[in-house]
Amino acid sequence: MLREDVCWGEKMRDAVVCPDGSRIRWVEISGGEPARVCVHGAGAQSAAYFTHVMTLPPLAGRRTLMVDLLGFGLSDRPADFAYRIEDHAEALGAALDSAGVTGAEVIGHSMGGAVSIVLAGQRPDLVSRLVLAEPVLDPVPPPAPGAIGVTSFSEAEFAADGMAQILTQVGPLWAATMRLAGPAALHRSAFGLRAGTSPTTRKLLMELPIPRTLMVGSLSQPLTGRSELEAAGVRVVTIPDAGHNIMLDNPDAFADQAAER
Repeated sequence: MLREDVCWGEKMRDAVVCPDGSRIRWVEISGGEPARVCVHGAGAQSAAYFTHVMTLPPLAGRRTLMVDLLGFGLSDRPADFAYRIEDHAEALGAALDSAGVTGAEVIGHSMGGAVSIVLAGQRPDLVSRLVLAEPVLDPVPPPAPGAIGVTSFSEAEFAADGMAQILTQVGPLWAATMRLAGPAALHRSAFGLRAGTSPTTRKLLMELPIPRTLMVGSLSQPLTGRSELEAAGVRVVTIPDAGHNIMLDNPDAFADQAAER
C-alpha cells in the first residue's frame, strides 16, 4: 500500500515492504519518466545527500525518488530484518513496485551503490541504468588492529555504547544523518558489507547489460580494477575536487555526469 504526505514542498511517500508492516519512506519530486531513484550510503539519508543535486538543471524535471533504506533516515527499523545487501535490495524493489516504478535510472552512493547493483540483478525490470558514486564493490575488510569501527562491536555492545562512540568519530556531517539510523540496522548493514555478496557486486556490475556510470572522487584512493571495469563496458569518471561524498563535494560535476549517458 502506498501512502503520501506533503513534506518540504515535495511529496513524502511510504510503502509497506515487510510482513510486519514496516515501511520504506522516500521524498519524491514529481516530473517526467523514466524515474530516477536515489539510494544513500550507510548511515546517510537520501534527501539530505541528493536533493540539491537532483534539482540542478542537468537533472531537474524528472520524477525523482530519494529513498531511505530500512533502518535509516525516515524509514522504519524492523527488529527482525537481516539488513544484508540482498535484503535491502529486495525491500527497495518492493517499495518501487508500490510506487509504480519501472525502468528507472538508479543512483546509488557507497552502500547504496552495492544495493543498487544487486537490485539491477534481482529485478532488471526496475532498472534501466545505474549511476554509482564510489559504490562498495568488494567485501569490506574488518577494522585494522587498534582501530574502532562498527564491526568492532557485538550488536549488543554497539547498541549500548558503540554507536555513541562512532558518532563522536565520524564528524558532524555524517553524524547528523547517522544518528537517525537504528543501531541494529547500522550494525547488521556493516556486517553485510563485510560479508559482501556472492557473486561480488563488482562481478555483478561487470555482467549487467545496461548502461553503467561509476564516479570516483579525485581525492579518494584509486579505484581498484578500473581497467577491468572499463573493459566490461562500465563508464568510469573521475570527479575533480571530490572525495567519497561526491554529490556534496562537487554537486555540479556530479549532476553533469549523472545526466550524461
